[in-house]
Amino acid sequence: MKTKELNIPLLKTICEKPGASGFEKQIRDFILGEIKPYADTLEVDNMGNVIAVKKGSGAKKIMAAAHMDEIGFIVTHIDDNGFLRFHTLGGFDPKTLTAQRVIIHGKKDLIGVMGSKPIHIMSPEERTKSPKTTDYFIDLGMSKKEVEKWIEIGNPITRERALIEMGDCINSKSLDNRISVFVLLEAFKRLENPAHDFYAVFTVQEEIGIRGAQVSAIAIQPDFGIAIDTTIAFDVPGAAAHEKVTSLGEGVAVKIMDSATVCDYRMVAFMKATATKHKIKFQPEILTAGGTDTAAIQRFTAGGSIAGALSIPTRHIHQVIEMVHKDDVALAIDLLVHLVEDMNNYNWEH
Repeated sequence: MKTKELNIPLLKTICEKPGASGFEKQIRDFILGEIKPYADTLEVDNMGNVIAVKKGSGAKKIMAAAHMDEIGFIVTHIDDNGFLRFHTLGGFDPKTLTAQRVIIHGKKDLIGVMGSKPIHIMSPEERTKSPKTTDYFIDLGMSKKEVEKWIEIGNPITRERALIEMGDCINSKSLDNRISVFVLLEAFKRLENPAHDFYAVFTVQEEIGIRGAQVSAIAIQPDFGIAIDTTIAFDVPGAAAHEKVTSLGEGVAVKIMDSATVCDYRMVAFMKATATKHKIKFQPEILTAGGTDTAAIQRFTAGGSIAGALSIPTRHIHQVIEMVHKDDVALAIDLLVHLVEDMNNYNWEH
């Protein structure tokens, strides 16, 4: 796929649809409408995973997973002045919450802002301390009475930020992991001859424990597994060469391991060989902290599956300014299509 062929309006919609972990309905409904014309079968399991199947010629099963949830928050308290307290859904660096707008999804969506103690009235000791998530509150500019017309404890909260194009890159909140949702959708549309029945799974609750992928892998029992997710691109000023993990624009990443998985050496070799055969630029990835749906696909199958992962290099992960390179995205789509179609053209016994 050429970079100019990327459907940026589709990606923008995918990134901006709300779907905090455990509250994925809006993004799920959008995915269902988008993929239905291309699927031989389509279902939503009890946990909320979307499972789209395209029939293949072989007798085995291939499962690819991209989690559709995004990091967010949940309302835990409304104080007497209408300010909200919250708990995180997923991992946050607290300092990234400063000066951000959020959307509280209650009876209607309301905009709020992350507030904290002004630096002007902090003590010298407070100024030098690292912030904690509990230092923040959400200000809706309303009284408690007005807030409670629309908001209640347990409502999800997502971050407010639009997708934009920046040079050769895309910048948005929630590219982790909506960029992979986009890759899996676009690859599924292009697939013509899957080597085996292909299960495209858009999973829930990855950001809080790889939960959706566990139940979907148990149900599908795949022989082969591919997770699609973002990975760290620390190719920025001050980074030592050994800290980068990946770099933007250097190709789709083939995962070797992360903190939850050592990818099957056969799948890693197959991915590299397929990329080389089709002249797809790739880079190796070793991520020593952070796990993905790969772990569940590999281990929640009787006897295990032959599993690996494609990763999209991403700067500023878990912030509202996540950034990916368009070339890497296009290459990820190309490689995923070839992997699924070429899976019979490899000696899996070695």
